[in-house]
Amino acid sequence: MILENKLNITDQAELAREEERISKTRAKEMFEEGYLDTLKPGTFEALKKIHKFLFGEIYDFAGEIRKVNMAKGNFRFIPLAYLEEAIKNIEKMPQSTYEEIIEKYVEMNIAHPFREGNGRSTRIWLDLILKKELNLVVDWNKVDKTDYLLAMERSPIKDIEIKELLKQSLTNKIEDREVYMKGIDNSYLYEGYLLFKTDEL
Repeated sequence: MILENKLNITDQAELAREEERISKTRAKEMFEEGYLDTLKPGTFEALKKIHKFLFGEIYDFAGEIRKVNMAKGNFRFIPLAYLEEAIKNIEKMPQSTYEEIIEKYVEMNIAHPFREGNGRSTRIWLDLILKKELNLVVDWNKVDKTDYLLAMERSPIKDIEIKELLKQSLTNKIEDREVYMKGIDNSYLYEGYLLFKTDEL
């Protein structure tokens, strides 16, 4: 199913290419213009603004909570009925230590608040928290993509794997644009999303 988009693209491959091109351009602008410095790390408002900035030119739903239930494989992300409450609880989670920050990141991934673009937005959100609390960010160049995706898939049950993987890749290069941009590389994307109940609101 091809997502309805502002570009009126009806081919999935073309949409993916344009989405990557535009979101990377917007991510670069967000970094260079200091937009990220205006956001409050760890808040859902910050995540919504990141998502809207990245995808606002492509989707009407940019920055808005999804209106469909979603799953990947046999794993269902938080159902709509509980999503807003879950997001409020995640926002309240502590973020003063590395372990707390990754736990918060994992929970936001399980919430999966947006219809598309969750991974890219949430990785920027994660780095914002790490930067504020620990003066560190993840050097995504050092994170093996396959290991990352597998660790994220297993993280709802056991998060030690993703904690160890990202811990090995921390850097103090918090103002390095190349390090930042690697985090939105869509080769880190999950594939195979499934809408198991299309109860559009």
